[in-house]
Amino acid sequence: MRQILFCRAIAALGMLAIASPITAQTSGSADAKTSALAASFSKFKSMSLEKRGVRKEKYLKVESKPAVLRNPADYSGKYEVPDMNFGLDLVVNDDGSVSGTGYDRLSENVSRRFTLRSGKIERAFLTATKVYADGRTEKLEGAFMNRATYESPTDKGVTIFGFGTMIQPISIDGNTFDKFFYQKLP
Repeated sequence: MRQILFCRAIAALGMLAIASPITAQTSGSADAKTSALAASFSKFKSMSLEKRGVRKEKYLKVESKPAVLRNPADYSGKYEVPDMNFGLDLVVNDDGSVSGTGYDRLSENVSRRFTLRSGKIERAFLTATKVYADGRTEKLEGAFMNRATYESPTDKGVTIFGFGTMIQPISIDGNTFDKFFYQKLP
């Protein structure tokens, strides 16, 4: 139970972290874009508080690094943002071309499904176009990465493989988000 709550807290922290503007992620080589995006998902917090002789400490370190796989087809699979109801189902060919489907939950009552068009992976960086049922399109860019989370300076950490993407800020249930980490499902 503790691990589930911790994973939910980490996912929420990752989505609420302050990110650099999307425009900074859209110029330069695929390696540079992937590294910059992965870095925006990294963070470090260490706090201690002493009150009435009781000392409480909190420690959290998240390191995100690009995950460049030898065969692009290995990126294929189902990805989901934990507890957020956002998902991707990617089909990646050996040449790096991508197709797939996905869904976005914008509120308790609003969910949108989409297909991916013109998708391509270059050095762990994905670019594609989301096409919604009403014909509206939206750009999808993101990087595949490994996120390692440490709860103490001596913790060996837990590493999760997934896909991180920055978006135009959106409000869901009163919270504003500007990036999501989709972890790969087994």
